[in-house]
Amino acid sequence: MGKMADRNLDDCRPIPGNSRPLDPSGEQTDEGIQLPPRHFLEMLLRMGPGMIIAAAVVGSGELILTPRTGAEAGFTLLWLIILGCVSKVFVQVELGRYAIQSGQTTLLAINRLPGPRFRVHWMLWYWVIMFVVSLAQLGGIAHGVGQALALAFPINGSFTRLLEAQEQWDAEAARVRQEVLDELRRTGHVEEKLPPRSEIETRVCQRLGRPRPNYGVGASWLTDDLLWAVVICLGSIPLLTCGRYRLIQWVCTILVAIFTLVTVFCVVALQFQPDWAITWHDLASGLSFQLPPGANRWAALGTALATFGIIGMGTNELITYPYWCLEKGYGRYTGRYDGSSAWVSRALGWMRVMRADAFLSMVIYTFATGAFYILGAAILHRANLIPSGAQMIAHLSEMYVPVFGSWTKLFFLTGAFAVLYSTFFSAMAGHSRVAADAVAIVVTGKSGEQGPPQRWVTAFAIGFPVFALLTCLWYREPVGLIVASGFMQAIMLPMLAGTALYYRYRECSPALRPGLLWDICLWISATALLIAGIAGAWMGLRQLLAG
Repeated sequence: MGKMADRNLDDCRPIPGNSRPLDPSGEQTDEGIQLPPRHFLEMLLRMGPGMIIAAAVVGSGELILTPRTGAEAGFTLLWLIILGCVSKVFVQVELGRYAIQSGQTTLLAINRLPGPRFRVHWMLWYWVIMFVVSLAQLGGIAHGVGQALALAFPINGSFTRLLEAQEQWDAEAARVRQEVLDELRRTGHVEEKLPPRSEIETRVCQRLGRPRPNYGVGASWLTDDLLWAVVICLGSIPLLTCGRYRLIQWVCTILVAIFTLVTVFCVVALQFQPDWAITWHDLASGLSFQLPPGANRWAALGTALATFGIIGMGTNELITYPYWCLEKGYGRYTGRYDGSSAWVSRALGWMRVMRADAFLSMVIYTFATGAFYILGAAILHRANLIPSGAQMIAHLSEMYVPVFGSWTKLFFLTGAFAVLYSTFFSAMAGHSRVAADAVAIVVTGKSGEQGPPQRWVTAFAIGFPVFALLTCLWYREPVGLIVASGFMQAIMLPMLAGTALYYRYRECSPALRPGLLWDICLWISATALLIAGIAGAWMGLRQLLAG
C-alpha cells in the first residue's frame, strides 16, 4: 500500500497563540515534495480519491434505497435526495483540508477533539458501533450482487425457482386476501374497524395452507444467489490483500462509468415512452419541499432519511475520503509545515486539486443518484412495486423494462453488478484502512507513521469479507441491512460536521483559511447534517418501538 501519511501527528498540538500544527517527526521532513499542477488537464491526472468515493457512494444507496424511496414516495422527496448529495461536500473538503495540512487521518483527528474519553474519544466508540453495522450492510450488498449474478448466470436455478414460487403465492394470496376482506365487510366490519394487517395475513396463510416461500425453507435454504455471494466475498480477498491504489482507482472508475451511463440513458429514453414519460409537473412536485401525502408518508420519510445518511458522501465516505487523499500523496507532496511561502503555495495548490476532485465526484454521484430516484418514482411507484427480500433485484430491474424490454436483464444486471460490486470492493478497501488506523489509535494512542499498519490492513481485508458473508447467510433481507446502516450513518453526520467546524476555526492555518462564502456554505451544510441526524435518530427509534 502507498504511504498514506509521512508524518505521525498525534501529538502535534498547536503552540499557544498559533493555530498551525507542528510535525514532531524530524526525519520525515520534505521527502517526496512535488509542486501542484497548475492547469485543469494536469489536475485531472492527479485526481482520484473522489472517484473511489463516487464508486462507493453511487452504489447500494443509489441502486437500492434511492429507487425504493421513489417507489414509496413518488417524486415528492426528490428535493431531499438532491440535498443529501450536495450538502455534504463542504464538510468533506474541510476534513480533506485538515488532512493535507496536518497529515492526520480522520479517526486521529476525532480522537484529538475535546470531550469525554474512555481510553479514546467517546465519538470513536459510537463510530465502532456504526462501523459494525456498516460491515453488515456490505453483507446485504454482497447478497444483492449474488441476486444479480444468479439471475444472469444461474448455478442450479434454485433462486429463479424461489422467485417463481413467490410470484405464484403472491397471485393466489391476492385473491384469497380479497375474499377475506369481502367476508369481513359482509359481516359488518367497516374500513376503520378491520382487523390488523398481520391478522388478515395470518388468515390468508391458513387458507392457502402454507406460508409464503422464502429463504431458509426446504430447498430454499441455500439458493444460488447465496452461492454467488460466497464467490463474491471470498473472491474479493485476493484483490483486497494484493491491490494497490492504482488498481482500486481504475477498477472503480470504470465501474462508475458503466452504471452511470446505463442509468442516465434509461432516464432519457424514458421520455420516448408515453406511458412512463416524466413531466415538468412531476419534477416540480419533487422540488416543492413537501412530504408525501397519505398514510404511507412516514414509511417513505423513514426510508428517505436512511437514504440521506448513505447516499452522496455518507458518513463512512466522509471518514474514508481523507485516507484516500493521504494515500494519493496530497499531504506528502505538500511537505512538512515550515512557515514558508513555498509551503503555503504547495498546500493551496494541492488543496485546489483536492477540492476539484471532491466537487467533480459530487456532480457524478448527484447526477446518478437523481437518475435512480427518478426511475424509481416514474416506474416502481406507478407500478406499486417496493423492492425487498428475494425480489429486490427482480423488482429493481422493472425500472428498465420500458426502455430495454426483453433486453432488460442484460442491461440491468450488468449495471447492478457494476454498482453493487464497486461499492463492495471500494468500501472494503476503505474500511480495511480505517479499521487498521483505529486499532493503532486504541492500542498506541497514535496513528502509524506510514499510515495504518499494513499487517492490520491485510488482516481486515481478509476478515471483513468473511464477516459480510456470514451476515449475508444469517440475515437474508439485504434492504433491512442497508436501511439500518443508513440510520446509523445519519446519526453520526452531525458529529463529523462538528469535527470539521472545530478544526476549521481552531487549527486551520491562517494562510489556508477559506473565504466568507465558503464558511457560510459550510455552516449551512453542518446545519443540514444536524437536522438529518436528529430526524434520522427519531425515525430509527420510532421504527424500533413500532416493532
